[in-house]
Amino acid sequence: MRKIVLAVVFSLMAIVMQAQDLTIKLWDNTSAPHSNSLQGKEKDEGGVRYSNTTEARLYIYEADPAKATGQSVVICPGGGYWLVAIGHEGHDFGRWFAENGITAAVLMYRMPNHHPEVPLEDAAEALRYMKEEYAPAHTIRSVGIMGFSAGGHLAAATAVGALEYNGDKSHRASLRPDFAVLFYPVITGDALYAHKGSFDNLLGSDRTAELTDRYSAEKLVSEKTPATFMALSDDDGGVPPANSIRFYNALKAHNRPASIHIYPSGGHGWGFRDSFKYKSQWQQSLLEWLEGVR
Repeated sequence: MRKIVLAVVFSLMAIVMQAQDLTIKLWDNTSAPHSNSLQGKEKDEGGVRYSNTTEARLYIYEADPAKATGQSVVICPGGGYWLVAIGHEGHDFGRWFAENGITAAVLMYRMPNHHPEVPLEDAAEALRYMKEEYAPAHTIRSVGIMGFSAGGHLAAATAVGALEYNGDKSHRASLRPDFAVLFYPVITGDALYAHKGSFDNLLGSDRTAELTDRYSAEKLVSEKTPATFMALSDDDGGVPPANSIRFYNALKAHNRPASIHIYPSGGHGWGFRDSFKYKSQWQQSLLEWLEGVR
């Protein structure tokens, strides 16, 4: 019996190890353009969630060659800009995308600690790496970005060019993803609808209205913003649905392609969890949408 159990354990370990094909360190506080000033090691908060992050890494899940679509996506897990929920909003999606022919790069990004440029630089560098180093060697034609909750803000801010808008003149800051996927995203700093914790961690609780506007993604949408897919629940008590609706309206005001899926229930933060009643629906809708933007 013990041999059987061990065999099963090792088989499961092999599956997990096979799924994650490559780990790339992008940089840390000593080598990145800016530091978040955090000290010490990453802290395991349980549930595959990590805080005090000071190093940016990509965990790459390569597409099943038999199903490869030529697409890739950088995934930004959520966590309120104080931790990275890299399990159900990261690795689980990486495996699923790879199984469906899409290469996924799950981003462990540095916490802002009131330095908003820090996570934005990490996302921009991840996008640059996938577009300019990984894609040419792996027959990847398009690289998108995906994010959840606060990671949705990071993905949206990258899609609208917030880093460049706020004065970064680097090449990486000028890059845009080819598409964006946002799950229950934090978008606006408007006090009426903002997720206060995320914006406090990003910009500080004493932020000015002018600074808040500079990082409110709906205010930065332009004709360069890529096609966007959004999914959320109507009863989201964490991040008001108005965040996604504002972003959708801004996209349409600039004649940008957009698809929004609002499910009747589910609350906030469901990610890849089987407990979300509409999981099969978002999976089908997202894969069909991605096929349309190849």
